[in-house]
Amino acid sequence: MGELISLDDRRRTLAASPSGGPRPRATRATFSFDLALPQTYLAAERVDQLFAGVRWQPAYASAVWGGALPVEQLAADAEDRAAELGAPLVWPDRFALEVRPAMRAAALACELGRGALFVLAAGRLAFCGGFDLGDPEVLAEAAAAAGLPLDECLAAAGDAARDEHIAAAGRRLRKMGAHELPALRIGRRLFGGEARLPEAIAAATASA
Repeated sequence: MGELISLDDRRRTLAASPSGGPRPRATRATFSFDLALPQTYLAAERVDQLFAGVRWQPAYASAVWGGALPVEQLAADAEDRAAELGAPLVWPDRFALEVRPAMRAAALACELGRGALFVLAAGRLAFCGGFDLGDPEVLAEAAAAAGLPLDECLAAAGDAARDEHIAAAGRRLRKMGAHELPALRIGRRLFGGEARLPEAIAAATASA
């Protein structure tokens, strides 16, 4: 398991854009994600750095795909993209494509306006540190990084009633034509898959 990048340092810098100036505000933008996917980790940093005002929405990837996910292909694609982007990628000891407790906690974070912070922290824990998002102690670390109340976060993580809402978000994306996560919706345009993020960025810049 890898060594975790300091979340304290990350908390101090999350609010700043790479240029030090204000970030463009994307009009009616929604970033849909599944924390189990390394592709979410690879995209979330750029979404947070490049845009203000994006709505963060958890969605189960299995609902978007309409069945079992191609685990080996997703892993290989993530390795290739991480190399292209120069991003660190450390696989958790137990790479699972179902992290429901973490997704339920992410739903709470989004409701409280802390979605970006939680997703960034969880992604770094999982794919920079190699930690298991199913571990309550790891979830507690992500909650602390996002400024979430620990008791509320852990209660949300154990609330299976949240699953249907998250799955429904995935099914809506599938009906809209998405076949991959993460997905970024800019106005009425939907861009599915991490590889389409540059195209989505261009569309958001044009509509801002």
